[in-house]
Amino acid sequence: MVPDLERHAELAASLAEVRERIERAVAGAGRAPGSVALVAVTKTYPASDVELLAGLGVTDVGENKDQEAAAKAAAVSAAVRWHFVGQLQRNKARSVVTYADVVESVGSVRLATALGSAALSRRDRELEVLIQVSIDGDPSRGGAVDGGADPDRDLWRVAEAAAGGERLRLGGVMAVAPRDWEPLRAFARLADIAARLRADHPGATVVSAGMSGDLEAAVEHGATHVRIGTSLLGMRNPLR
Repeated sequence: MVPDLERHAELAASLAEVRERIERAVAGAGRAPGSVALVAVTKTYPASDVELLAGLGVTDVGENKDQEAAAKAAAVSAAVRWHFVGQLQRNKARSVVTYADVVESVGSVRLATALGSAALSRRDRELEVLIQVSIDGDPSRGGAVDGGADPDRDLWRVAEAAAGGERLRLGGVMAVAPRDWEPLRAFARLADIAARLRADHPGATVVSAGMSGDLEAAVEHGATHVRIGTSLLGMRNPLR
Protein backbone atom coordinates (compact mmCIF):
# COMPACT_ATOMS: atom_id res chain seq x y z
CA MET A 1 0.00 0.00 0.00
CA VAL A 2 1.57 3.30 -1.14
CA PRO A 3 1.28 5.93 1.61
CA ASP A 4 -0.85 8.99 0.88
CA LEU A 5 1.62 11.64 2.00
CA GLU A 6 -0.96 14.42 2.14
CA ARG A 7 -3.32 12.31 4.24
CA HIS A 8 -0.41 11.24 6.43
CA ALA A 9 0.38 14.87 7.15
CA GLU A 10 -3.29 15.64 7.91
CA LEU A 11 -3.56 12.75 10.35
CA ALA A 12 -0.23 13.52 11.99
CA ALA A 13 -1.31 17.10 12.66
CA SER A 14 -4.74 16.06 13.97
CA LEU A 15 -3.23 13.33 16.14
CA ALA A 16 -0.77 15.77 17.69
CA GLU A 17 -3.63 18.15 18.53
CA VAL A 18 -5.78 15.38 20.02
CA ARG A 19 -2.92 14.02 22.09
CA GLU A 20 -2.13 17.50 23.37
CA ARG A 21 -5.77 18.03 24.24
CA ILE A 22 -5.89 14.74 26.16
CA GLU A 23 -2.73 15.53 28.10
CA ARG A 24 -4.01 19.01 28.99
CA ALA A 25 -7.18 17.42 30.30
CA VAL A 26 -5.15 14.85 32.25
CA ALA A 27 -2.99 17.57 33.80
CA GLY A 28 -6.03 19.71 34.59
CA ALA A 29 -7.61 16.79 36.41
CA GLY A 30 -4.44 16.19 38.44
CA ARG A 31 -3.94 12.74 36.96
CA ALA A 32 -0.76 10.97 35.98
CA PRO A 33 0.63 11.62 32.48
CA GLY A 34 -0.28 8.83 30.07
CA SER A 35 -3.21 7.63 32.17
CA VAL A 36 -5.77 8.08 29.35
CA ALA A 37 -5.58 6.02 26.17
CA LEU A 38 -6.84 7.08 22.76
CA VAL A 39 -9.19 4.86 20.76
CA ALA A 40 -9.28 6.17 17.18
CA VAL A 41 -12.80 5.64 15.85
CA THR A 42 -12.34 5.05 12.13
CA LYS A 43 -15.88 4.07 11.14
CA THR A 44 -16.63 4.98 7.49
CA TYR A 45 -12.94 5.73 6.86
CA PRO A 46 -10.70 3.45 4.80
CA ALA A 47 -8.27 0.81 5.97
CA SER A 48 -5.47 3.02 4.64
CA ASP A 49 -6.26 5.56 7.37
CA VAL A 50 -5.87 2.85 9.99
CA GLU A 51 -2.50 1.89 8.52
CA LEU A 52 -1.38 5.53 8.59
CA LEU A 53 -2.55 6.03 12.17
CA ALA A 54 -0.79 2.85 13.26
CA GLY A 55 2.39 4.16 11.69
CA LEU A 56 1.94 7.30 13.79
CA GLY A 57 1.75 5.26 16.98
CA VAL A 58 -2.00 4.67 17.40
CA THR A 59 -2.55 1.26 18.94
CA ASP A 60 -6.33 1.12 19.51
CA VAL A 61 -8.95 1.44 16.76
CA GLY A 62 -12.74 1.51 17.13
CA GLU A 63 -15.41 0.43 14.65
CA ASN A 64 -19.19 0.28 15.00
CA LYS A 65 -20.53 -1.92 12.17
CA ASP A 66 -19.61 -5.57 11.86
CA GLN A 67 -19.56 -5.80 8.08
CA GLU A 68 -17.23 -2.82 7.72
CA ALA A 69 -15.12 -3.74 10.73
CA ALA A 70 -14.56 -7.34 9.63
CA ALA A 71 -13.44 -6.29 6.15
CA LYS A 72 -11.21 -3.55 7.51
CA ALA A 73 -9.57 -5.81 10.09
CA ALA A 74 -8.79 -8.31 7.34
CA ALA A 75 -7.28 -5.58 5.16
CA VAL A 76 -5.11 -3.91 7.79
CA SER A 77 -1.68 -5.43 8.28
CA ALA A 78 -0.69 -3.23 11.24
CA ALA A 79 -0.89 -4.72 14.71
CA VAL A 80 -3.70 -2.75 16.36
CA ARG A 81 -6.29 -3.60 19.01
CA TRP A 82 -9.76 -3.60 17.49
CA HIS A 83 -12.57 -2.21 19.65
CA PHE A 84 -16.15 -2.85 18.58
CA VAL A 85 -18.02 0.21 19.87
CA GLY A 86 -21.40 0.12 18.09
CA GLN A 87 -24.71 -1.50 18.87
CA LEU A 88 -24.33 -5.22 18.35
CA GLN A 89 -27.01 -7.75 17.47
CA ARG A 90 -26.60 -11.19 18.98
CA ASN A 91 -26.50 -12.83 15.55
CA LYS A 92 -23.31 -10.90 14.80
CA ALA A 93 -21.48 -12.22 17.86
CA ARG A 94 -19.83 -15.11 15.99
CA SER A 95 -18.38 -12.70 13.45
CA VAL A 96 -17.25 -10.00 15.88
CA VAL A 97 -15.30 -12.38 18.12
CA THR A 98 -13.08 -13.39 15.20
CA TYR A 99 -11.41 -9.96 14.93
CA ALA A 100 -12.32 -7.77 17.93
CA ASP A 101 -10.02 -7.56 20.93
CA VAL A 102 -12.57 -5.56 22.92
CA VAL A 103 -16.35 -5.31 22.63
CA GLU A 104 -17.38 -2.08 24.37
CA SER A 105 -21.13 -2.21 23.79
CA VAL A 106 -22.42 -5.09 25.91
CA GLY A 107 -25.78 -3.94 27.23
CA SER A 108 -27.73 -7.13 27.89
CA VAL A 109 -27.37 -10.53 29.50
CA ARG A 110 -28.33 -12.20 26.24
CA LEU A 111 -25.59 -10.41 24.32
CA ALA A 112 -23.00 -11.24 26.97
CA THR A 113 -24.06 -14.88 26.81
CA ALA A 114 -23.94 -14.91 23.00
CA LEU A 115 -20.44 -13.42 23.00
CA GLY A 116 -19.31 -15.92 25.60
CA SER A 117 -20.55 -18.84 23.53
CA ALA A 118 -19.05 -17.46 20.35
CA ALA A 119 -15.71 -16.74 22.01
CA LEU A 120 -15.54 -20.24 23.43
CA SER A 121 -16.02 -21.82 20.02
CA ARG A 122 -14.14 -19.36 17.82
CA ARG A 123 -11.25 -17.92 19.89
CA ASP A 124 -8.20 -19.28 21.66
CA ARG A 125 -7.82 -16.23 23.91
CA GLU A 126 -10.01 -14.07 26.10
CA LEU A 127 -12.28 -11.38 24.69
CA GLU A 128 -12.41 -8.21 26.77
CA VAL A 129 -15.91 -6.82 27.19
CA LEU A 130 -17.16 -3.53 28.61
CA ILE A 131 -20.64 -2.96 29.98
CA GLN A 132 -22.37 -0.19 28.05
CA VAL A 133 -24.12 1.90 30.68
CA SER A 134 -27.35 3.75 29.97
CA ILE A 135 -26.63 6.96 31.89
CA ASP A 136 -30.22 8.19 32.00
CA GLY A 137 -31.89 4.78 32.22
CA ASP A 138 -34.01 5.44 29.13
CA PRO A 139 -35.08 1.98 27.90
CA SER A 140 -35.28 3.24 24.31
CA ARG A 141 -31.53 3.79 24.23
CA GLY A 142 -28.86 1.12 24.15
CA GLY A 143 -27.05 0.06 27.28
CA ALA A 144 -27.58 -1.63 30.60
CA VAL A 145 -29.56 0.14 33.30
CA ASP A 146 -28.56 0.51 36.94
CA GLY A 147 -31.50 -1.08 38.75
CA GLY A 148 -33.55 -1.48 35.58
CA ALA A 149 -36.88 -3.29 35.53
CA ASP A 150 -35.84 -5.54 32.63
CA PRO A 151 -33.65 -8.36 34.01
CA ASP A 152 -31.96 -8.77 30.63
CA ARG A 153 -30.70 -5.18 30.79
CA ASP A 154 -30.04 -4.89 34.50
CA LEU A 155 -26.46 -3.64 34.73
CA TRP A 156 -25.42 -5.90 37.56
CA ARG A 157 -26.86 -9.01 35.91
CA VAL A 158 -25.05 -8.09 32.70
CA ALA A 159 -21.81 -7.70 34.64
CA GLU A 160 -22.21 -11.11 36.24
CA ALA A 161 -22.92 -12.71 32.86
CA ALA A 162 -19.83 -11.08 31.35
CA ALA A 163 -17.63 -11.99 34.31
CA GLY A 164 -18.88 -15.56 34.21
CA GLY A 165 -18.08 -16.19 30.56
CA GLU A 166 -15.33 -18.80 30.28
CA ARG A 167 -13.48 -16.92 27.55
CA LEU A 168 -14.67 -13.40 28.42
CA ARG A 169 -12.94 -10.85 30.62
CA LEU A 170 -14.97 -8.07 32.20
CA GLY A 171 -12.85 -4.98 31.55
CA GLY A 172 -15.09 -2.20 32.88
CA VAL A 173 -17.70 0.20 31.53
CA MET A 174 -18.46 2.36 28.52
CA ALA A 175 -20.98 5.16 28.04
CA VAL A 176 -22.04 8.02 25.83
CA ALA A 177 -23.33 11.17 27.52
CA PRO A 178 -27.05 11.67 26.69
CA ARG A 179 -27.67 14.71 24.50
CA ASP A 180 -29.84 16.41 27.10
CA TRP A 181 -27.35 15.95 29.97
CA GLU A 182 -24.38 18.13 30.81
CA PRO A 183 -21.29 15.96 30.18
CA LEU A 184 -19.90 16.59 33.67
CA ARG A 185 -23.11 15.33 35.23
CA ALA A 186 -23.25 12.30 32.94
CA PHE A 187 -19.66 11.25 33.54
CA ALA A 188 -19.94 11.81 37.28
CA ARG A 189 -22.77 9.29 37.29
CA LEU A 190 -20.70 6.88 35.21
CA ALA A 191 -17.78 7.27 37.63
CA ASP A 192 -20.04 6.27 40.52
CA ILE A 193 -21.25 3.18 38.68
CA ALA A 194 -17.69 2.27 37.67
CA ALA A 195 -16.54 2.49 41.29
CA ARG A 196 -19.36 0.23 42.45
CA LEU A 197 -18.54 -2.27 39.70
CA ARG A 198 -14.88 -2.35 40.75
CA ALA A 199 -15.93 -3.12 44.32
CA ASP A 200 -17.35 -6.43 43.06
CA HIS A 201 -14.93 -6.94 40.16
CA PRO A 202 -11.54 -5.35 41.00
CA GLY A 203 -10.16 -6.07 37.54
CA ALA A 204 -12.87 -4.01 35.81
CA THR A 205 -10.77 -0.85 35.68
CA VAL A 206 -11.58 0.49 32.21
CA VAL A 207 -13.83 3.54 31.85
CA SER A 208 -14.37 4.26 28.16
CA ALA A 209 -16.02 7.67 27.98
CA GLY A 210 -15.67 10.92 26.13
CA MET A 211 -15.61 11.74 22.45
CA SER A 212 -14.47 14.70 20.37
CA GLY A 213 -16.91 17.12 21.99
CA ASP A 214 -16.66 16.15 25.65
CA LEU A 215 -13.40 14.34 26.35
CA GLU A 216 -12.32 16.89 28.99
CA ALA A 217 -15.38 16.19 31.14
CA ALA A 218 -14.80 12.46 30.79
CA VAL A 219 -11.14 12.72 31.80
CA GLU A 220 -12.09 14.85 34.80
CA HIS A 221 -14.32 12.00 35.98
CA GLY A 222 -11.86 9.17 35.51
CA ALA A 223 -12.05 8.04 31.90
CA THR A 224 -9.21 5.67 31.06
CA HIS A 225 -10.04 5.61 27.34
CA VAL A 226 -11.51 8.28 25.07
CA ARG A 227 -13.04 7.45 21.69
CA ILE A 228 -12.13 10.09 19.13
CA GLY A 229 -13.37 10.22 15.55
CA THR A 230 -14.08 13.63 14.02
CA SER A 231 -11.31 15.56 15.78
CA LEU A 232 -8.82 12.99 14.55
CA LEU A 233 -10.04 12.01 11.08
CA GLY A 234 -11.70 15.30 10.14
CA MET A 235 -14.52 15.70 7.68
CA ARG A 236 -12.84 13.95 4.77
CA ASN A 237 -15.29 12.26 2.36
CA PRO A 238 -15.95 8.94 4.09
CA LEU A 239 -16.66 5.54 2.63
CA ARG A 240 -20.26 4.85 1.63
